[in-house]
Amino acid sequence: MLPRPLRLPALAAAAILLCGSASAEQRPAPATPATPATNPLWREAKIKNYLPDMTWPEVQDLLKRSDMVIIPVGALEQHSLQGPIGTDFLNSTEEAKLIAQRTDVLVAPILLPGNSPYHMAFPGTITLSAETLERVYFEAVQSLLQHGFRRFLILNGHGGNTATSRFIVDRINQETAGVAVELGEAAAPYGTRRAPAGPQPFDRHAGVGETSVSLYLTPNLVNLSAARKATITYPAHLQAMLPHVEAGDPAANLVFFAEALKAKSTGKHTSTREMTDTGSWSELDPKLATAEAGRAEVENFVSASVKFIEAWKQLRPMGVN
Repeated sequence: MLPRPLRLPALAAAAILLCGSASAEQRPAPATPATPATNPLWREAKIKNYLPDMTWPEVQDLLKRSDMVIIPVGALEQHSLQGPIGTDFLNSTEEAKLIAQRTDVLVAPILLPGNSPYHMAFPGTITLSAETLERVYFEAVQSLLQHGFRRFLILNGHGGNTATSRFIVDRINQETAGVAVELGEAAAPYGTRRAPAGPQPFDRHAGVGETSVSLYLTPNLVNLSAARKATITYPAHLQAMLPHVEAGDPAANLVFFAEALKAKSTGKHTSTREMTDTGSWSELDPKLATAEAGRAEVENFVSASVKFIEAWKQLRPMGVN
C-alpha cells in the first residue's frame, strides 16, 4: 500500500492562504514514523565465511583462498527442561563459525533436523530418516562441488546422526571428485583431552556437559532455573551393565549403547521417555553446568579443528588434482 499524502492541519492551511508561502521556520515538522523502519527482532551480526550471510561475490572471493567447507549436521530434538530444541544444530553451527574465524573455510548449514526417533515422545522433536538426510546432504555437496569447493568437513553435532554422517563422507569420497572427512574424528588427535581417573558419573544427552557447552555458545537460550536431576529407569540388564560402562569397560560400552536410546518401536524400552522423566540422560543435576566448563570444551575442539585443517592445507595444497 502506498503512503497517504500528508495533509496540513486546517489552521496551517488557512495561514498559508492568507500570508502566502510559509517560511521554513513556519512549516510543520515531518511526521515521525510510529514504528521502526527495520525488523525489531533482528539481532544477528554478519559472520565471516558463513554461507547464509554471504553474497555470491563473497563466496567467489573465498574460493580464491579456500576450497574447504564445514557442513554441520545437527538435530531438532528435546533437550530436557532447560535446553533449546535446536541445541545440536545451534551448537555445531556456532562451533563451525568459530573455526571459520581462525582459518578460511566456508560454513554451510543445510538442515536443522536430524535422525531422532527415540525423542519423539517429547513435544517439538522432529526426526528425518537416515535415507532423507543422506540424500539431502549429498545433493548439497554436489551443488558446492559445482561451484568449485572440493574438501568437506562433516561436523556431526548429534550422536544419532553418526552412521549417516559416515555414510555421507563415504559417498563423497567414493562417488565424487570431492574429499571428505568427519571433523570430530579428524580433530580428536589434536585435542588436549585428558583421560578421566577412575569411574565417571554417566552424563550424556542434555546433561551437565552438553548444557555447559550451550551456556557458552547460546547462553540466552538455556533456562538453567528450570533444570533438575532426572529420574532414570533402565531395563534390569542395562542397569546391571551401567557400572561397567562408567568404569570404561570397552565391551560393556559397546553393548550398552547398541541397545540404549533407541526408538520405542524397537521394543527395547530404551526410548528417552521410557528411560528419563525430564528428557535428560544423566545421573547429574544439569544445574551444575557452567559456561566456563563449556568454554573449555569448545575452545579445545575449535583449536584442534583448526590444527587439523591447517595440516590438511599443507598436505594437499589448494588446486592440487
